[in-house]
Amino acid sequence: MSSRTSTTTGLLARTGFSDPARAASLLDDRALQPVAAAGGEAGLPADLIAALGDTVDPDQALLGLVRVLESLAAQGDPPGHGISAAAAELTTAGAGRDRVLAVLGASTALVDHLVRHPEHWVDTARAARPTGEEVRAELVAAVTTGRGDRTPLDALRVAYRRGLLRIAALDLTASDPLGQMPAVGEALAELAEAALEAALTIAREEYGPGHERCRLAIIGMGKTGGGELNYVSDVDVIFVAEPAAGVDEDEALRIGTALATATMRACSAPTPEGSLWPVDAALRPEGKQGPLVRTVSSHKAYYVRWAKTWEFQALLKAWVSAGDRELGLRYKAEISPLVWEAASRDHFVEDVQAMRRRVEQNVPANEAARQLKLGAGGLRDVEFSVQLLQLVHGRADPNLRSATTLEALAALARGGYVGREDAAALDRAYRHLRCLEHRIQLHRLRRTHLMPESEADLRRLGRAMGHRKHPEQAVVADRQAIAREVRTIHERLFYRPLLAAAARLSPSEARLRPEAARERLAALGFRDPAGAMRHIEALTTGVSRRAAIQRTLLPVMLGWFADEADPDAGLLSFRRVSDELGATHWYLKMLRDEGRAADRLAHCLARSRFAADLLVRSPESVAILGDPTGLVPRTRAALAATMSAAAGRRESAADAVTAVRSIRRHELLRVVMADLVGELDVRAVGAALSDLAAAMLEVSLAVAVGEVEAREGGPIGADILIVGMGSLGGGELGYASDADVMFVHRPHPDADEEEVQARATQVVQELKKLLSGSGPDPQLGLDADLRPEGKNGPLIRSLDSYRTYYERWALTWEFQALLRATPVAGPADLADEFLALIDPLRWPAAGLSASQQRDIRTLKARVESERLPRGADPSTHLKLGRGGLTDVEWTVQLGQLMHAHARPSLRVTGTLAALDGLADEGLLPADDARALREAWLLGTRMRNAGVLWRGRPIDSVPADLRDADGVGRIIGRAAGEATLLGELWRRVARRCRHATDFNFYDSTPGGSVKA
Repeated sequence: MSSRTSTTTGLLARTGFSDPARAASLLDDRALQPVAAAGGEAGLPADLIAALGDTVDPDQALLGLVRVLESLAAQGDPPGHGISAAAAELTTAGAGRDRVLAVLGASTALVDHLVRHPEHWVDTARAARPTGEEVRAELVAAVTTGRGDRTPLDALRVAYRRGLLRIAALDLTASDPLGQMPAVGEALAELAEAALEAALTIAREEYGPGHERCRLAIIGMGKTGGGELNYVSDVDVIFVAEPAAGVDEDEALRIGTALATATMRACSAPTPEGSLWPVDAALRPEGKQGPLVRTVSSHKAYYVRWAKTWEFQALLKAWVSAGDRELGLRYKAEISPLVWEAASRDHFVEDVQAMRRRVEQNVPANEAARQLKLGAGGLRDVEFSVQLLQLVHGRADPNLRSATTLEALAALARGGYVGREDAAALDRAYRHLRCLEHRIQLHRLRRTHLMPESEADLRRLGRAMGHRKHPEQAVVADRQAIAREVRTIHERLFYRPLLAAAARLSPSEARLRPEAARERLAALGFRDPAGAMRHIEALTTGVSRRAAIQRTLLPVMLGWFADEADPDAGLLSFRRVSDELGATHWYLKMLRDEGRAADRLAHCLARSRFAADLLVRSPESVAILGDPTGLVPRTRAALAATMSAAAGRRESAADAVTAVRSIRRHELLRVVMADLVGELDVRAVGAALSDLAAAMLEVSLAVAVGEVEAREGGPIGADILIVGMGSLGGGELGYASDADVMFVHRPHPDADEEEVQARATQVVQELKKLLSGSGPDPQLGLDADLRPEGKNGPLIRSLDSYRTYYERWALTWEFQALLRATPVAGPADLADEFLALIDPLRWPAAGLSASQQRDIRTLKARVESERLPRGADPSTHLKLGRGGLTDVEWTVQLGQLMHAHARPSLRVTGTLAALDGLADEGLLPADDARALREAWLLGTRMRNAGVLWRGRPIDSVPADLRDADGVGRIIGRAAGEATLLGELWRRVARRCRHATDFNFYDSTPGGSVKA
């Protein structure tokens, strides 16, 4: 190799040529001599070589240049577009040269066209964007007056590709290809429509006299109708025909069918100049099985009676593309209203969602990762999302009725139906994916939507997308990142519960117009429609984005409010929360976009005054509805860690416990909402509330100890333990439950016992004071009445004092109370010591003596007779009545006292866990165990539901029908069953009482829980 050749190849390699040796040999081709001569040099000018190196494929551009110049030279040198003019253009830096070289480097198919028609280099260099009408006139003239020796079909193909050259030249040299992309799709659609018009002109000429007896309109569909066509694509159409005046309809349809068939053939038939593209009329009524041409009335009749959901989605992009424009506009006027009513059809949203899944499932597995159009994160994800939102919300909002994806997406964002960030991301992604698709198709003008696999193709594509460093890797990485982002947004938008609910509304309901809204509010069951309307107007009036999103949300949420017993309260609470949070960036976005957030919020607010009060006090807590794990109760350890960290950042004990209580309020709302929407059963609710109380006591105890030590100027000299009793110890707290506790201390060695007792008592008193302070959260009351000597005994005792008391003075009921004792705060070793002390007492080795059994039964009878409130109905009291919670608990506890020492499965503190153990051990008949369990579950659920519904405890089945309806809805009863709630409880309680009488009171042999 000569030094000159070596130098040239090195320069070419640095310039960007992949095969510099081959390129060097091409530079010596005599076809380039006119260009070299025009540049006044021995070879090609250096700036022209550099310009070739800037193309997406310098090697291809150079080879294409040689081929085109050879063809051009063979034609002589006509002025203006011959070899001399081309040479001058190529040696002059500027837009003209850049366009020619860009096309040569990007498309071998267009190079082939330029080789056949080299004079068209001028169209490439002088490319400009004509209007759609100018393009149409140009192509029609080409097949009629300006075709020379060519056949009409060849003339159409040549004229079409001249137009394609102009579009590609402008596209490939745009400074912002993504910004240019919508205009490219529109220009391609206009060119296709012009080709259809010219093809129809050919068809009419072929038919001859009489074609005018049929008026024929060609309706563009798909990307043609949407003005966003690809470089290579089928052109989807529907043909509409009507007879001219005085012509029989059958004759007109026969002529129209002939014209339509000839039009399709004119576009797709192969000729020496190739073909354009297939014209696909399969979107017509009845598809390929239906007649090719129909009248407007026939189309309408089909869509009214027979059309499927996907057909209306397809009609979203219908556009008058060619033929009789007046007829086409008439078709649009008749059919468009049906499109915007389609979303009201049963299961419309679900049908569209299912269709998208089917499309994706039909993608071959080996192509899925490379699919730009049909695969996950591809163009169809964007298009289906936009179209579904359009069809659902466009019924009430005409601003959304664009056939073009990006225009519709922008309108959805302006109207608040899509978040601005999501819309911007989808817009960027769609432009990028379409640009990839265009660049891939341009190379060989082949219809494909797959990312290439070869390194050379990826390199070309990467350079076409602007990458110069490692273009192969960069273009793939971009595509993968976009696919992930598109898929995430698609799933959030496309599967919104809000969509299906909105689709079920009538257009008038969706618009929230005042008169219709008032009528709907009354029909839905709002007791004060006028007041509800004031709330709606306050939320939706104005042009702010906040008001726009509320106008989207409220028509649907009104129905969700109305599903519950108090829709008025739900709407009022929603307004109060929205007034607090409406200006925050995340609140309304979450309700619109995040899963079932709006649905769940509406149901919770209209179902529960307790939830509404909690949320109004802490409106930012609504964010838990947007968190995928937001309704999962946190563990006790996690709660304690969060509370401890918050308390540690406060300077005073009062502030520390206030912070702890604030966290409890937030976590209590989490449990309440999870309960209301059915994420937690009653046992899980009890466990979550007990964990929350235990964590709060653990952290608050540490704060109280610190406060007393600071005040006294030294350590208290003892470890302190809080023992949960009753429902807290059993892990079965309800929303209105106090925390039953006992306090234990263990003096440190050498500590003065009297001083320790005094300081330990101060700690307990400080703890009670801190927890009882007023605040926005529901208080957790501490009840220490189960301690030795009850209210007359000291608040806290030493472990030794407990031992002495239980050995000498404790009564049977106190051992029974210990069955539910569980340490909840304090040192683990002290907890172990306390449990070692009480376990032999609550699980006595000899069971219970006959006198102890009588003591328990006697005490139970006294509780029934003395503690039942005056005037209360024993048949409906949920706790103390016949078959109530105490019946279950005392029956279970009697069995534990008698058998737990020998049966480890009974050594548990929870009522249901112990009941299950008694049944499993054969100590309770299965039917009785079932009756006790049913009563305990129903009674507990109703008591909890009473708090949720009214915001305060209830002890009996509500007598007020509205309260009974509210409680019933919460526990899963249907609307209108308020009168049946008492009957349900009495039936369940009777079975429970029968089981209690047999297993607790029955003194005859065979009572299962007795010795």
